[in-house]
Amino acid sequence: MSLEKDKEEKLRKLQEKLSFFEGKLKMKMRRYRGVVHESASSEMKHQEVMVLKAMVTGLQKEIQDLLDIIKKK
Repeated sequence: MSLEKDKEEKLRKLQEKLSFFEGKLKMKMRRYRGVVHESASSEMKHQEVMVLKAMVTGLQKEIQDLLDIIKKK
């Protein structure tokens, strides 16, 4: 495979991951009501939402960086 095809394949995989995690985040946000004071279950749900948000943000940045590299060539 050429270097450009490798980058396109990586981009496709990143976009698939992003779609997957955006879907999971969307489902979690439907029932998310913030953190209820002194509730372990609420704390766990909050942590899950924060992790998913961080994953989505990280994937979006990685995709944008890869698109910038592809466009420069």
